[in-house]
Amino acid sequence: MAEKRSILTEEGLKKIEQQLENLKSVRRIEVAQRIKQAIDFGDISENSEYDDAKNEQAFIEGEILRLRKVLRESDVIHETRGDGSGIIRLGNKVVIRDLEFDEDETYTIVGSAEADVTDGKISNESPVGSSILGHKIGDTVNVNVPAGVLRYKIIEVK
Repeated sequence: MAEKRSILTEEGLKKIEQQLENLKSVRRIEVAQRIKQAIDFGDISENSEYDDAKNEQAFIEGEILRLRKVLRESDVIHETRGDGSGIIRLGNKVVIRDLEFDEDETYTIVGSAEADVTDGKISNESPVGSSILGHKIGDTVNVNVPAGVLRYKIIEVK
């Protein structure tokens, strides 16, 4: 079965590359120093500093592997100027209005590897992201979610 490729924006690619570099060149060294200090304390069989440092080391190595995999299995979309159609595509920033609460929400549509709703980035595979892709300004979109159906009106596409 073929691996499903992720999609990254240029900004997302840079962010993941920076995270990976920080883990490899800073955090790895810091945790290695913590392990060395813990070993210097003596008996490591009951040394909580040693155990904590080894657990952190395992976490860091796991993150390095995960980020390398994301980079290896991702395609980068290059941001281009819109064609003036107002149609929502991957990489667009959109303003949508929740018709139930009459509140505007702003999101950037990105691939799942860089989605971060706290940063206003939603995945093209999420219920909202997949529902609004291909629509244009003025369209009303129904989004099926576990709690029911949400209705949004597309206000702006950047």
